[in-house]
Formats: sequence, structure tokens, C-alpha cells
Amino acid sequence: MNETAITDSIKNYYGKVLNSSQDLKTSACCTADAFPKHLRALLKDVHPEVVERFYGCGSPLPPALEGRTVLDLGCGTGRDCYLLSRLVGENGRVIGVDMTDEQLDIARTYRDWHAERYGYARSNVEFRQGYIEDLASLGIADNSIDVVVSNCVVNLSPDKRRVLSEIFRVLKPGGELYFSDVYADRRIPEQLKLEPVLLGECLAGAFYWEDFRRALQDLGCPDVRIVSESPIDIDDDEVHAKIGMIGFRSVTIRVFKLPLEDRCEDFGQVATYRGTIAGHPHFFDLDDHHHFESGRPLRVCGNTADMLGGSRYGRHFELLGDKNVHFGLFDCAPPNSSTNLTSGAACC
Repeated sequence: MNETAITDSIKNYYGKVLNSSQDLKTSACCTADAFPKHLRALLKDVHPEVVERFYGCGSPLPPALEGRTVLDLGCGTGRDCYLLSRLVGENGRVIGVDMTDEQLDIARTYRDWHAERYGYARSNVEFRQGYIEDLASLGIADNSIDVVVSNCVVNLSPDKRRVLSEIFRVLKPGGELYFSDVYADRRIPEQLKLEPVLLGECLAGAFYWEDFRRALQDLGCPDVRIVSESPIDIDDDEVHAKIGMIGFRSVTIRVFKLPLEDRCEDFGQVATYRGTIAGHPHFFDLDDHHHFESGRPLRVCGNTADMLGGSRYGRHFELLGDKNVHFGLFDCAPPNSSTNLTSGAACC
């Protein structure tokens, strides 16, 4: 694979071919119905030009971010960065990384505009031009980031495994990777991987789900949690003729930088949500099958207990039990076991 050719093609597509999200040929980069209600209100305070020139799938912005440092990979015009600016608060910090001049020009133009609109003394958002495969060259240190987000960008990288490696280098212990991207139900044929439109539409570079799971497992992350997923429609006849034999889905996942097991093990642990996460007074969904109602105890596997207790969510939960007594595998199964995205590991 010619990595330079892929990078140049992506830069051209997002910098010069596309003028707005209306120019996209598929729904891969814009899943409108995935945008949650609490973010819609914040979106009204984001500059219209930033929103118009933003391309993403889903809304990978987790809760409990007050005062945290968040890194947005492939930030584009900065829509998610400016939403994050509100979520982390004036004392938090947001770093956006992108390689496309035209996108970053728009993002940087409105830093002061957003700070003034939010009532901040100065902007808490900064943008750095570079490649998500090499965050070290941008001065992002080991164990320095609380949360990494990305919105339909990792698929555009010619070296996805290096991107994932960099993410877990910069994350703090207990930090979270929370991102949306496009996944395929099989490996993309080599002859399609350099096709400019398919690349730009986030299809040609889509990770085959099992290869994605294996890549994370190689990095010591055996438990991938699906938060939400939806099918991607390919309505453009030309695009469908080229790649319509492959099934694509937009998936939002979360992974923690924690020492976890590759299966769900039962230690008799119980978690109770305190109802203290801002915007989530009644329940908190860790993933697509862990729905924590406020005040209601829920049996959890060892991995889930570690995710809650070893991350920034810890203060929002009461956790009972430890790992002194083992009861075998945890008796659970993911609700999406009938889809092509089943991980086959860490069922909880």
C-alpha cells in the first residue's frame, strides 16, 4: 500500500473536493440520528461554518469530562472540539489534531469567538497540525490525556495499528478511548483501497471488525465495549457498484487503558450508580447492554467493575466485592451477538 498516496487523497477530498457535508455520497460520515439530545442544545452555540464543514459519524463525546484533558483525533473544523470545550469547562483542556490545512483554518478562525460565547477568559481549545499516527511529533506526552475521541477518522489512516498504539501511549492509566468509526463485515479488497471516492467516503479504509479487535488485543486491550451501532446506507449508484457487496456499520465504542481479562469472570461483584454524572440523573449506559439505573444494584463481571472503579467514573459508583473469590465465567452475553460485529471475547 502506498501510504503517501492515501494521505494525499484524503487531504484533497476533505480539503478541496468537499465543500459541505451535503457533498458526501453516503451516510458513512454523517449519521444524523446518532446525535444525542443533550449535545443538540450545545450545538446551537457552535459557529455555523464550523458545523457546515464538519464530517463525522455518530457523536463520540462521553460524559463526566469536567476539568479533564481531551484529545480529538482528526478534529476537522473543530465541531467536536468546541462541544468538548463546554463539556470540560473553562478549567479543562481540548487538543484537536488534523492534517488538512483547509479544515484547520476554519477551526482556528473561531477560537476566540467560541471562548467569548462561552464566557471564558481565554480559549481552552488548541489545534495542532500533524498526523494521528505520530502524536509524539506534536508534543503529546506519554500518559498525559484523560480521554481520546475521534469521529469517523481512524478508518482514513493508512496505518491504523500505529494510530491505536499512539492512543494508548498518550492515555493516562484508567483513561478512555471513546470513538465512532466505520467497520466492515469483511476485509476490503486491495484494488479498492486506493479509490479516492471510496477513501473519502470512509469505506475503502474501514477496519474489518475482527482485525480491529485483534489489533486492540495485541495492545493489551482485550475488552472492547460497543456503545451504539447503526447500518450505513450506500445510496449512490456508482459507489454501490464498486463496493456494495460489503456490509458497513457506524459503531461507537469505548476502551479503557486498564489491565483487563479477555473473558468476563465472576467474582460476585455489584455496582450501584449514584446518579451523579451531569446530564445523567436517572441512568448511565456503560455500553449497549450495561444499563445502570440510579440507586439500583447490578451484578457485574470483574472487567466491568474495573472499568467503573479504575476510571474517572469511579466516584459515581458504589462498588461492592473484590476478586478474592472466583465463581467462574460471568453468565452474560452481548445483545448484539447476532451481528457481524460480535467480538467473541469479554462478553460483558
